[in-house]
Amino acid sequence: MATKQGQGAESVKGVEGLRCYQLALELFKAAYKLVAAMPDYEKYNMASQLRRAALSAVLNIAEGYGRYHYLDKLRFFYMARGSLTETRSAFTTAHIAGYTTMEQRDWAHSTEAEAQRSLNGYIAFIRRQHQGQEEFGAKVLRPDR
Repeated sequence: MATKQGQGAESVKGVEGLRCYQLALELFKAAYKLVAAMPDYEKYNMASQLRRAALSAVLNIAEGYGRYHYLDKLRFFYMARGSLTETRSAFTTAHIAGYTTMEQRDWAHSTEAEAQRSLNGYIAFIRRQHQGQEEFGAKVLRPDR
């Protein structure tokens, strides 16, 4: 699908066009692959936590993207940053427990770092836009005294 003149690729692809979202999905897929190889006794402990953290990163990026007011968007993107960091830590602990190789752990760390950089860049872009400020956020809510 060709983009209209003056529109960026993001407006055509939606959230799927965001690099941070794509990287979070890669971490999500790797997390679920790792969890499938874990022993049954990890089902309700490490495996559950890793799945939830990886899913939370993806879903918070998507939810933030879908919000209108820039402050609302930022709130979800900040939660996604925390979930990305939690996912990275889960890969670290999985490595310490012997469930991943050093290469797998290093891939997860570098992918998470790239996702963080991309998300931070997108956060900076959203902060500059101030979308929705006029409708929902630029007026004083209390009367002047």
